[in-house]
Amino acid sequence: MTGTAPHHPDVEGVDAGVGLTALLVAAARAIETHRHDSLARDVHAEHFVRAAPACADWPVRIEEVPDGDANPLWGRFARYFGLRTRVLDDFLLRSVRPGARQVVLLGAGLDTRAFRLDWPSGCMVFEIDRAGVLAFKHRVLTGLSATSKAKRVPVPVDLRGDWVTALTTAGFDPAAPSVWLAEGLLFYLPGPAETYLVDTVDRLTTPGSALAFEAKLEKDLLAYRDSAIYTATREQIGIDLLRLFDRGPRPDSAGDLTAKGWSTSVHTPFEFSLRYGRGPLPEPNDALEGNRWVFAHKPRP
Repeated sequence: MTGTAPHHPDVEGVDAGVGLTALLVAAARAIETHRHDSLARDVHAEHFVRAAPACADWPVRIEEVPDGDANPLWGRFARYFGLRTRVLDDFLLRSVRPGARQVVLLGAGLDTRAFRLDWPSGCMVFEIDRAGVLAFKHRVLTGLSATSKAKRVPVPVDLRGDWVTALTTAGFDPAAPSVWLAEGLLFYLPGPAETYLVDTVDRLTTPGSALAFEAKLEKDLLAYRDSAIYTATREQIGIDLLRLFDRGPRPDSAGDLTAKGWSTSVHTPFEFSLRYGRGPLPEPNDALEGNRWVFAHKPRP
């Protein structure tokens, strides 16, 4: 399985660049869905993969991979995405339970949580992403006659543009508690853009709100260029993640939120692998070594 399409971060849809990584995560969710010990189920995921010419030969079940779980991409890396999906699912449902009814997915990609999760009555799920990505998702889900379990509000805007105006125009109320998610997003952005995004979330939230995001803490991403995960991803599907990630210095967004009064906790994915009994564990030259999952809550008075 090889991919030859050029990858440019600014491409509008899902056929290249960062958009293609949304299909990689969808394929991983499809594989996770069909496992007997699945941590998260997404019955829509494989349909995204099958609808995109760029990944027509990608697997959607681990049985379709000749070396199965020994494959660094479709075994270990896909299991990482399955674990991440479950952990963030749990975070979102736990965070809306006290009363927040607005959920904002930053860089939503092919996220189907509006359709998968059992949301409390009255929940609105705002999906912010580029128009081409949301149009592809709409086409596939419409073809499946998928029904959302919350009021789903697509917000077609580039996060480098005026997404705040687009979000509030779409019905988001900054005066009401909200729950935010930046899954697999921030490490594609330059450091100052991450800082602006986190500062803006702080500005748009009221006490009782929550935020989860994924960060990478490596000082030198290129030190892991020959890791099994990055190598397999380049060679098997033609995605060079290290060309897409921003390699500049990363801000301490968790520390910045703490300084603003948020309650934050920072975790390695491996903690959750041990908790759930499945998922990746540390290995030498590990591309996941610097990954962190951050959970933040804005306390009520």
